[in-house]
Amino acid sequence: MLIHIDTANTSLILHCGARKRLHCLHYGPRLARRDDYSALMDKYNVPYGNMVAAERGDANLGLEDARLEFSTPGRGDYRECAAEFILGDGSRTTDFIFKSAEELLGKSAIPGLPSSIPEDGATTHVITLEDEAARLEVKLYYTAFYDSDVIARRTEYINNSGESIYLTRAMSAQIDLPVEGYDFITFTGAWGAERQFTRRACATGVLSSDSKLGLSSARANPFVMLSEPSADEGRGNVYAFNLVYSGNHAEIVEQSFCGTTRVLTGINPSGFCWKLSPGESFFTPEAVTAFSKNGFGGVSRAMHRFVREHIVRGEWQHKPRPVLVNNWEGTWMDFDEKKLLSIARVGAELGAELFVMDDGWFGKRDDDTKGLGDWTLNPKKLPHGLLGLCSKLKEMGLMFGLWVEPEMVNEDSDLFRAHPDWAVGIPSREAALGRNQRFLDLTRSEVREYVFNSMARVFSSCELSYVKWDCNRNFADEFTPSLPPDRQGEFAHRYYLGLYEILSRLVERFPHILFESCASGGNRFDLGMLCYMPQIWTSDNTDPLERVLIQEGTSYGYPLSTMGAHVSASPSMSALRRTGVETRFNVAAFGLLGYEMDLTELTQFDKKCIKAQIAWYKEHRELMQYGDLYSASLGNGKRIWAVVSRDGSEAAAMFFQREARCSKTRDMLIVPGLSPETEYHIVGREQFIQVGSFGSLVKHALPVKLSGDGAAMAMLSSRYMFPMCPEEYTAGGDMLMDFGLRLVQQFGGTGYNQDIRVLGDCGSRIYYLCAKHSNGAEDEA
Repeated sequence: MLIHIDTANTSLILHCGARKRLHCLHYGPRLARRDDYSALMDKYNVPYGNMVAAERGDANLGLEDARLEFSTPGRGDYRECAAEFILGDGSRTTDFIFKSAEELLGKSAIPGLPSSIPEDGATTHVITLEDEAARLEVKLYYTAFYDSDVIARRTEYINNSGESIYLTRAMSAQIDLPVEGYDFITFTGAWGAERQFTRRACATGVLSSDSKLGLSSARANPFVMLSEPSADEGRGNVYAFNLVYSGNHAEIVEQSFCGTTRVLTGINPSGFCWKLSPGESFFTPEAVTAFSKNGFGGVSRAMHRFVREHIVRGEWQHKPRPVLVNNWEGTWMDFDEKKLLSIARVGAELGAELFVMDDGWFGKRDDDTKGLGDWTLNPKKLPHGLLGLCSKLKEMGLMFGLWVEPEMVNEDSDLFRAHPDWAVGIPSREAALGRNQRFLDLTRSEVREYVFNSMARVFSSCELSYVKWDCNRNFADEFTPSLPPDRQGEFAHRYYLGLYEILSRLVERFPHILFESCASGGNRFDLGMLCYMPQIWTSDNTDPLERVLIQEGTSYGYPLSTMGAHVSASPSMSALRRTGVETRFNVAAFGLLGYEMDLTELTQFDKKCIKAQIAWYKEHRELMQYGDLYSASLGNGKRIWAVVSRDGSEAAAMFFQREARCSKTRDMLIVPGLSPETEYHIVGREQFIQVGSFGSLVKHALPVKLSGDGAAMAMLSSRYMFPMCPEEYTAGGDMLMDFGLRLVQQFGGTGYNQDIRVLGDCGSRIYYLCAKHSNGAEDEA
């Protein structure tokens, strides 16, 4: 029996032979359908070494190097496996063989879990495997997303025996590939350094990337890739894997000595143990896989299309996102209505569309030791309430947004004093704190009801347009009195079933609200949260040099339309690095733009720059948020980011350099993804330079002689709009993609004139490209 699953450019081919074991014959470039696939099949002609034969009827068939579609331990497959059980008699050996296959129209929901939305006319292959001796079944589900080149997979584990069993490993997907020597690419990091591109060569043995933090985590994102060693942005075979889940996860790669590579993805087995009573099923989170022979960029854009069309949903799925102002880094919790309105007023004058009030508006929340859980207004800070603040913002032409952290409680709160047992902890131990707070036990229905009702009351209290949903710590002391001792291994997964239930109800109740997920920055950036919240705060670190690494790492798996990116004050709070407001904008523009600072403290120079930035971003917002993303390394710390419209008629590209080098003055602008036959008009975005950055050289740049560090220079630097040299070019798409455009020289220590680009360390410029018609006219932006 053969099962052939196609997308536009890929094929997954499964085979079940005479011995009824399900094998993966091929996953990769699309293959034509044929009757005979024997060329792809492994040949079992002789046993080798100390191999254990899986069946007495076939001494040549060993499982330790077979390309299986599902594996369990105990019958000779000694690799990392997809599932592990403890049976009623205490044994752990299971053996699943093919039982049936069917193709169903559409795609069913996963009970309690978020999952992707199918394409019109999509079908789902369901393959049932059975361990007859243990009376267990496994159902493997496959749904192809044709246009995105993505295949969604999940697994259902069913206990048909008459006694309870324990599921101690329940992966969502397994893929066995006939390759070796590939690279395992993960996106690892920490708070403020999320999703850093990390590349490791596979060798015989196991590599893994996982989270045990209780959240999908900043330490190891569930998105990973497997690539040929020679693969780069535009060339080479690359596989990508992700998980529609927000909790503990594991991505495991094992290369065998005989030359195969197994990939597993799913819930992290560490600490996981799920009791299955007779007749019960366990449903895994959905895994998604993609393949491209066009390198990292090819597989990333496939994932981007999938996320935009089949993960993000609701009113904001394709809707342009507003430019926002957030008060957090400007005020922390020390604010009142007057202060908020003064910031908002400047934001409105500069062109912002949404004002977000962050932490500190409720209960006795003057610092992070108290108040969480008490979702009642602080009348000292907001004497006219949320409704009064919202009304005043609306008069300015601004929408209103609000920060909440509903999953948490401070011990110094009215909620904790009334219900200390609602906080997660082990009764015999003093609870560990994170940011002075504890998780609420969302495995309990009464706690979920409190969270839902509290949020519904707040969200209904005014004309709220946006909610930033935060989660500022990791799991510890995992225990709930709602489960018996032998089921405490279910806590972490049941927590997310509870959270997803709350989010489902709130999103249904408030479909107009734009929800943004946040977790100490990017500690829960995953497809599970994106099913409810169309965007996620990428990182608390807004320093542009750090953000280049964070946003680029994030962009391998997630589109720009999901990535919150803000311009904050300089020097940055995370790195104490000084950078110009133009570069801070240029980096943030490749995401969902916001400003997070006290706007009342801006100089006239910054105000004029920001007003022009917001106007430019609004004009090109559709392109910046929903265009196809490309990137290229130019070496020496210089990079290109480019977004290109789907029809290739327009693009925006950022040139960024990590540091300025004396005499390194010649640069190229390479823009992948354009239409090769099209002629483009290229214009550098109008940017301005603070004259103070010239130091003593200002005497040569200005007609007046000033001290480079005097009071007059400080005043001039805060007001005078010194323009970067204008740049305007014409070039063909083929030239721009393959060879690059030679830009005018940048300052390199040997002199200055009006035709020199002045960038400096962390310097950048955005270039806008639009197609020219044969008569010389340009397409409308």
